[in-house]
Order: sequence, then structure tokens, then C-alpha cells
Amino acid sequence: MIARHLGDPRLRAYLWQALALAAVVWLGAIVVGNTVANLESRGIASGFGFLDRSAGFGVTMSLIPFGETSSFGRAFLVGLLNTLLVSALGIVLATALGFVIGIARLSPNWLVAKLAAAYVETLRNIPLLLQLFFWYFAVLRALPAPRGSVDIAGLIFLNNRGLYLPVPVASTGTVIALAVIGAAAALLVAAAAFGFGTPAMRGRVRLGCFALIGLGALWLIASLGWDRPHLAGFNFRGGVSLIPEFVALVVALSTYTASFIAEVVRAGLQSVPRGQIEASLALGLSRRRTLRLVVVPQALRVIFPPLTNQYLNLTKNSSLATAIAYPDLVSVFGGTVLNITGQAVEVIVITMAVYLAISLAIAFGMGGYNRAVAMRGT
Repeated sequence: MIARHLGDPRLRAYLWQALALAAVVWLGAIVVGNTVANLESRGIASGFGFLDRSAGFGVTMSLIPFGETSSFGRAFLVGLLNTLLVSALGIVLATALGFVIGIARLSPNWLVAKLAAAYVETLRNIPLLLQLFFWYFAVLRALPAPRGSVDIAGLIFLNNRGLYLPVPVASTGTVIALAVIGAAAALLVAAAAFGFGTPAMRGRVRLGCFALIGLGALWLIASLGWDRPHLAGFNFRGGVSLIPEFVALVVALSTYTASFIAEVVRAGLQSVPRGQIEASLALGLSRRRTLRLVVVPQALRVIFPPLTNQYLNLTKNSSLATAIAYPDLVSVFGGTVLNITGQAVEVIVITMAVYLAISLAIAFGMGGYNRAVAMRGT
């Protein structure tokens, strides 16, 4: 009877999977047991209670209030928010620059195409860590002191202590109104992106989107007060300041990743059959409209899967921030907190779990949009 059931391929497959799962659980139990035993033998407490203890250190940049009396758990949030900020800005800038360089590589203008190719071949073949050191030590740290800052229209100042920008001063009502305008614009962008409605309706949607964004921008400039940075003593006061470590990390990540995105974009554009381009030109479409209406929509289905990998790489490469002391998750939580508390297992597990969660979220979001783009082409 048993031999007859074992002859069923599906039953054998389930049996092998059960055995493999049991082996993994057994090995995991051994690792956990040995770890706990070693910690107990060395008198190292385990658990996550240390997150409530006072940190006793400060950070150079924090999006939320943080001081020496704050807890280790709050230090974790500081590092996490700094990592998310760098990753989000890097993804946006790298995508914009990568698409421009990728399209430029296929330009009929010889000089533009060669300059784009030189950019790609240079930046993608130099290690990211060296580029990070270049921007931080050779560029930003070599800038003059605050009194000799690079002045841009009396609004933006750049020196060896960072980048200083004006910041709007808004009331609660203004913020709510701007949020409503932004949400409406986002809905219009989504409607146009996913192709809802007729072509004429999508055209009106795009016009409405641009009108809302334009009116919102004009209102922002006209109605808001601006807190401008100004030199007071030996440093600038007012506005918002970006530390050199942040600027160097964002520039290095975005320019480096953009060189790979450019190649992804170039490959996607070249995957569109030449006959479709010639047919659209024969129908009277300009090259710009051919690129926007014919080439790019089809190329997106080829571009998005490898583009997701570049976003994941950029997010994970942000951990190199520890090399220039930018207070990201690895530097603050995986470095300073670990050294103070000695909770190596807990800190490393939390840090790894966070990066895994961020990567899975990016992959899930990009996968959903990729399926939506693929559905449009069916």
C-alpha cells in the first residue's frame, strides 16, 4: 500500500518538500540554540529591552527631534528615516538623469551621443565608494568656509558645511490646501498614466494636471513667506541646511545608478521594432511625438524589470553612507547603537529585516506598475 502511494509523483514531491523544510527548521534551531548558549556563557543579555534605554549620543542630521536623552529605539527611527530620505531622492534623481542620458545615447547628434556614452562608460566602471569619496573629500570638503560661500541669487549658499536653501513658511490652512492640490494632481497623473478614458479625455486630463500644478506653484510662490538663509557670525542661520555627507551621498548614488539606468533605457528603446518608428513617421508624427506615443510606451515593458533591480541596488548601496559618517540606519543603529549596547544579534537582525522589508516594498510596487503597463499593451 505504502509503495503504491509512493509511486504518485505529487506525493513524492510533497514528501521531499516536507523533509527539506524539516531540515531547515532543524538547522535553524541549532543555530539559535548555539547563539543563545554563547550569549549566556559570556553574560550578554538578549532581547529587545535595550531599545527603551537612553542613547547618550547625538547625530548630525535628524528628521525628527533627537538628543542624548532619547532612546535607542528613537535612534533606530532616525537612521531609518535618513536612509529612506536618501534612497527616495536618489531614486528620483537617478531615474530622471538616467532616462535623459539613455535617450541621449540614441540621439542623431554625434556630439550628444558620444558625451552620453562617455558618461555611462566612465561612471559605471568606477567603484561607487571611490565616487562617494570624490564628491565628499575632493569636492564638498574643498569648498570655502561660510564667509566665502558660493552664492546663487542670494537664496542658495554652498560651502564646506553644507548646502543652505530657503524654506517656505506656511500656515496650517495653506498646507492643507496644497495637500489637496497635490492629491488632485496625483490622481490626474495616475489617470493619464494608466490610460483611463478616451484619447481626447486623456488629453484634457493632462492639461488639467499641468494647470493644477502650475496654479499650485504660482500660489506657493506668491502666498507663502520664505525663511531665507543668512550669514550670522561664523555660520548661516535660517532656511534649511543639508550637511555635506547628505549631499555627497545623494549625488554619488544618483549619478552612479543613472549610468546603469541609462543603459536599461537605451536597451528598452532599441527593443521597439524599427518598422513601427518608420510607420509613425510616415503617418506624419514628429520624432518627439513618435518617441512619446509609440516608442516609450512599448519600451517601458522592457525597461521596468531591470529598472527595479537598479532601485534595489541604490537602496542597498546607501549603506555605504557609513564610510563618510552620514547617519543612516547602518551608521547609527548598526554601528553606534551596536557598539554601545553590545546587542549584536538583535541589532543586526533588525537592520537586515528593515532592508529586506524596504526591498520587498520596492519590488512589490514596481511589479504592480509593471503589470499595469504590460496590460496596456495587450
